[in-house]
Amino acid sequence: MKHHSGSIEVICGSMFCGKTEELIRRLRRAQIARQKVQVFKPAIDRRYDELRVTSHAGMAFDAIPIEKAADILSHLETDTTVVGIDEAQFIDAQIVDIVETLANRGVRVILAGLDMDFRGEPFGSMPVLMARAERVDKLQAICMVCGEPASRTQRLVNGKPARYDDPVVIVGAAELYEARCRSHHQVPRE
Repeated sequence: MKHHSGSIEVICGSMFCGKTEELIRRLRRAQIARQKVQVFKPAIDRRYDELRVTSHAGMAFDAIPIEKAADILSHLETDTTVVGIDEAQFIDAQIVDIVETLANRGVRVILAGLDMDFRGEPFGSMPVLMARAERVDKLQAICMVCGEPASRTQRLVNGKPARYDDPVVIVGAAELYEARCRSHHQVPRE
């Protein structure tokens, strides 16, 4: 079943807010509607499964691991009408042009990713993707300190907040990261 026009949807927020679960929910609905779905994920993300997009809660969907954005076009099947991309913040900047190209061809593109890095700064191409999207949903988690809504990701090193000058990309889950509200998010600069 072909779409009348393409679109870009971005699901963003902190870690543990349900981005991948929402991505999988939308992809499953597309399959129910008999649409041809293909899913991609950065090869760097091997936390749960190399060949599946997997949420922290255990939901999963088959995916093709890619090294760079251009790999999406080389793996794309001609009858695909919906493309899902998880952890979009880890994919190189060419992702923006590729997503635009797909949407202009009539493909519905659904991306999920962190909008901010552990420092609370815009992450990768996510800000540009959000600006160009027809739909943006920013989800919130629960602050692990106070229980309030959380929009930030706290990286921990030996149980303490990571320093501002620590590496931005370190793939991990609950052993390295917590969801935090603005008040409890800490990034020491010294």
